[in-house]
Amino acid sequence: MKNPEIFEKAYNDYWKKLNAFSYTMTQDKDLAQNIVQDVFIDLWERKDHITINAIEPYLFRAVKNQVFKHYQNNKFDKTILEDKFEDYIIDNFSSIDPELMDLLYCLLDKLPEKRKEVLLMYKFQDMSIDQIAEELGISKQTVKNQISSALKQLREGLKDLAWLAPMIFFKQNF
Repeated sequence: MKNPEIFEKAYNDYWKKLNAFSYTMTQDKDLAQNIVQDVFIDLWERKDHITINAIEPYLFRAVKNQVFKHYQNNKFDKTILEDKFEDYIIDNFSSIDPELMDLLYCLLDKLPEKRKEVLLMYKFQDMSIDQIAEELGISKQTVKNQISSALKQLREGLKDLAWLAPMIFFKQNF
């Protein structure tokens, strides 16, 4: 990370994603930008003393921690933020890093077959609840229940794995 060109590339590659992530958690444009800026400033200041094996999970975790730290200092409930974080990952399947996608697919594989099918139709094929119900010959309420249960299961899996697994699985060097 001592190389300014590598730092600049990381900044250019991840600024927008990190800002969107931070905004999703804070719902405050200025606060989100300040948090991301603080993460990059901290990274630059510690560049001579830090070794990063995988930059993307490092940066996302740093932003998440800064958001939590901000709210902790301001006495907010961190569980609300964790829910927003999990919602962000689930709602942004297609734009997530390929290695994290592998982790999400592992979580999806743990879902019961029908539940997984309904969720994939809803999230990946952008089908409406009505379309899914019609195609599978089930009620709209069943579709809603399956989606809700699937998302709940994924959230539980993400609570355990979202930042532990990337640190283990992402072996790319920066």
